[in-house]
Amino acid sequence: MTRYNKRGRLCGALAGVVVAALAAAGCDAGGGSGAHSSPAPARPTATGGTTAAARAAEATLWRKWGLTPLPSAPQAPADKPVKLSASGPVPVLTHIPTSQKVVFITIDDGQEKDPKFVEMMRDLKVPFTMFLMNDVIKSDYGYFKQLQELGNHVQNHTLHHPQMNAVPLARQKEEVCGDQKILTREYGTAPLLFRPPYGEYNANTKAAVAECGPRAIVWWRESMQIHNMTYQDPGKKLHPGDIILAHFRGPSELKGTTMTRMFADLLKHIQEQGFAVARLENYIEPPTGH
Repeated sequence: MTRYNKRGRLCGALAGVVVAALAAAGCDAGGGSGAHSSPAPARPTATGGTTAAARAAEATLWRKWGLTPLPSAPQAPADKPVKLSASGPVPVLTHIPTSQKVVFITIDDGQEKDPKFVEMMRDLKVPFTMFLMNDVIKSDYGYFKQLQELGNHVQNHTLHHPQMNAVPLARQKEEVCGDQKILTREYGTAPLLFRPPYGEYNANTKAAVAECGPRAIVWWRESMQIHNMTYQDPGKKLHPGDIILAHFRGPSELKGTTMTRMFADLLKHIQEQGFAVARLENYIEPPTGH
């Protein structure tokens, strides 16, 4: 697998690391998060059905943001494709093994706190996972609580966003354990997933993650920029189970574009390829008792 960091640079091939990690976890064992709470599906599923009036109301809310509704996500499988263990090496997830035509949105950091984005998510009810970094969220923990209350899970992204493979094990433990403690205190559940800043990690990172509580490292296959996505697939196509990276960014980082506009463009890319958006945590089985 060719790795890219968040800016789309080539970072080198770590296929062996990923494969070994998945093998250690059993390939049904993969990353996971948040089965400590099981929010109901945010949007009607394909099996749930909706009335004509409900569909019309949904379409009106999507038009407010210049969009048309995405396909409803299918029911998540009862037998989760990713199963985590309470001990042993933490796996590295680049995607979720599924034949369902779904993708998973993850949003990192937390620098931008646009109230219009909360409004947008209340309207659209698109599920996503937040990987939050304490250094930029500590000014307003409550902002992300609003998004969590919509059913979205909070996961670990370090205290200060260092390049993990460039710092010693002790510093890596401080970063992961420190963020784990704060996020658990502020949001009420212990994160079960970890994403390394810039996608960079090494054996010490995996050791630190295992010691601090998360049970999987989550990578990605696509990265949303301002209006377009970068793909690891040379064909520039989404695949079932792909994990997409985006960021809490605003006009100062998006060259004048708002976060809501960036997110709308992301949804358009997903819709153009005929995919639904599912909740990552619904495809992951956490360890017993977590």
